[in-house]
Amino acid sequence: MTLHYLPIMKDTGLSRSAEDYLKAVYSLNERGEAAGTNELARALEVQPGSVSGMIRRLAEDGLLEHEPYRGVRLTAEGSREALKILRRHRIIESFLVRRLGYDWEDVHAEAERLEHAASDRLIDRMAEAMGNPTTDPHGAPIPNREGKIDATPWPRLDEVAAGRRVTVRAVSDEDPERLRYFKSVSVVPGARAVVQRSGTDGGPVTLMVDGASEPLSMRPAVARRVAVAEM
Repeated sequence: MTLHYLPIMKDTGLSRSAEDYLKAVYSLNERGEAAGTNELARALEVQPGSVSGMIRRLAEDGLLEHEPYRGVRLTAEGSREALKILRRHRIIESFLVRRLGYDWEDVHAEAERLEHAASDRLIDRMAEAMGNPTTDPHGAPIPNREGKIDATPWPRLDEVAAGRRVTVRAVSDEDPERLRYFKSVSVVPGARAVVQRSGTDGGPVTLMVDGASEPLSMRPAVARRVAVAEM
C-alpha cells in the first residue's frame, strides 16, 4: 500500500468548472491516461476549444503544468485541491448509500452536484457520522482529512492472466447502467472470482465469480472498469 501525503487546505474559492477540471486531470492521471485537450474534453463533455482556455488559467494559478507528450498534470497545490474535491465527492456518495438508502448506481450524479456546495466542515461531520470510511460504495479510496489517500495501483481485470484468483477492489462509478450490470452479476467490491480467460490479447474476459452457477464473459472495455487484487 502506498500513501501519498498532500495536506488538505482551506477552501480557495475555485469555481465549479475549475474544480471539475482538476478532478478530471487527477482521474485521468490516476488511470495512467494522458490528460490532453481531447481527453479532458471527452471526460468533461465539453468542446476541445474551451479546454485550452481553462488549462491556461489553471496553469497561471499554479494548479497545472504541462508535461511533454502527456498533456497536463497537477502541481502540488493542484493535487491538494483535487483531493479535497475527491474527498467531498466520495464522502457524499458514501453518506447517500449508507444513511439515505440510495442505490450505488444513483449516487455519482448526485455527488457531482453536491460536492461543489458542501463545506469541508459538513464533509467532516458526515464522515464522522459514518465512522470515517476509507472507501466509497464503489471501492474507491477516500482521502482522509490530512490528505492521505491509498494510491495502490491495483491491476485492471482485463490485465490479469488466466488461472489467477482475484478479489474485486473497486469499479468505475460514472455509468449507472454499467453499475447496475456489475451488481446484477455480483461484480462488486469484495467479490472473489477466478479468471478463466484473460483479456491480455484483446479478447473477452471470462471469469467464474464465487457463488455463480456459470462463467461470466465481458468485453475488455468493461473489464477495464474493474480494479482487482490478485490472491
